[in-house]
Amino acid sequence: MSRKINHSIPTDSEIILGILNNSSSTLQYLYKAYYPMILQLIINNNGSEHDAKDIYQESIIILHDKIKSGDFELTSKLKTFLYSVCRRLWLKKLSHKSRFNADINDYEDHFEVESDLVAHEERDQQFTMMNSALEQLGEPCKTIIEDFYIHNKSMQDISEKFGYTNADNAKTQKYKCLQRLKKLFFNPK
Repeated sequence: MSRKINHSIPTDSEIILGILNNSSSTLQYLYKAYYPMILQLIINNNGSEHDAKDIYQESIIILHDKIKSGDFELTSKLKTFLYSVCRRLWLKKLSHKSRFNADINDYEDHFEVESDLVAHEERDQQFTMMNSALEQLGEPCKTIIEDFYIHNKSMQDISEKFGYTNADNAKTQKYKCLQRLKKLFFNPK
C-alpha cells in the first residue's frame, strides 16, 4: 500500500516508514532531496554525473536493504547516513581506479559521520560476538545472565528459579558465569 507524502518535508522516521511500505513517492523524495549533495561530492572529487547517479543508486539500495532487514537503527540524520555511505562507496571506487584524491572534505565540517558509522558497525559486530558467546555459554549460565541483565530480575528471583539456597549463592554463580562469558567473548574459538 503506497502512501503519498504531503508537500511538507517528511521526517526521517516517515521516510523509513515509506521505504518499509514500498512507497514510490518516498523514493522520489529521497532522489530530489539528497541527490544534489551527492552530485556535488562526486563531481568535486574526480567524478561525473553518471558516477554520482550510480553511487547514489547504490546507496539507496543499501539503505533500502538495511531497512527491510529489520535491524536498521538510524544513529544520525538520514541525510548524514546517505552522505557517508556515498562517500565510502566513492572512495572505494576511486581507490580501485587509482585516482584517489585525498581531499574529500567538502561536507566534512557539517557531517562528521565516518566515526559514527564505524562505531555503529563495531557495535553491531560486538552484539553479534556477544550473542555467539552467550549461545556457547550453555545453561544455566545463559539464562542467569539473560535474566539478570536483560530481563532485570533480582538475584532473589534467580535464586528461587534455579533452586539456590539464597541470593548470595545465585550471585556467586552469576559471577562465575560472567567470567566464562568474558573468556568466550574475548577469546572466541
